[in-house]
Amino acid sequence: MAQVHIVGAGPGDPELITRKGYRLVQEADVVIYAGSLVNPAILEACKEGCEIHNSASMSLDDVLAVTKASVAEGKTVVRLHTGDPAIYGAIQEQMDALKEMEITYDVTPGVSSFLATAAALQQEYTLPNVTQTVIITRMEGRTPMPEKEKLSMLASHGATMCIFLSVQMIDKVAAELIEGGYDKTTPVAIVVKASWPDQRIIRGTLETIADVVAEEGVIRQAMIVVSRVLDTDYELSKLYDKGFAHMYRDAK
Repeated sequence: MAQVHIVGAGPGDPELITRKGYRLVQEADVVIYAGSLVNPAILEACKEGCEIHNSASMSLDDVLAVTKASVAEGKTVVRLHTGDPAIYGAIQEQMDALKEMEITYDVTPGVSSFLATAAALQQEYTLPNVTQTVIITRMEGRTPMPEKEKLSMLASHGATMCIFLSVQMIDKVAAELIEGGYDKTTPVAIVVKASWPDQRIIRGTLETIADVVAEEGVIRQAMIVVSRVLDTDYELSKLYDKGFAHMYRDAK
């Protein structure tokens, strides 16, 4: 049995954590959660006496020290990350350290904010004859991007793009995407705090979105979606086409 559970808390709505993730939080002796990114309502599931740490003020060494000491005392630890921990969760370094300390762990996936964003927009990211590809990425900041993954390079595909951690650089984001091949009229939707009670949606185009964001004063916890699926006609899916046969249905 794992001594440490790395759990995806989902995008914000406390009901969007998985049943397994919620159970692990209920059973934990120690919970280390990712600051303001995790809805504190989820912590209400913690049992009486559970030791709770906010990792916003902790370094990696601090997190590992608490984890190591807790496991040494026979306690079960939950490391609670926002969204799905595999996307910009910085969990690889934690898992590698746990391996070195011979501490067993497992990972429980969560609902990512890019999926909560699609739900908020009531939008499918992959529409026939528009795009069948979703690119998940971010603008280069303190973390450098590999040369072939810069926004201007990725833009050449014309696919749906979900851009994390970049709204504070929206002017540069728009400029790079236009430089890379998106038309300046390409629609953009920004969902701030997707699935939270104070969620809001901002819309524009690559040409206008920087000005709109400046007026709205958005600086964090926002997902940028760039795609023609936001404003275009599309072919109906073959999946439910009565003339399309598959192993469960004959063509009519």
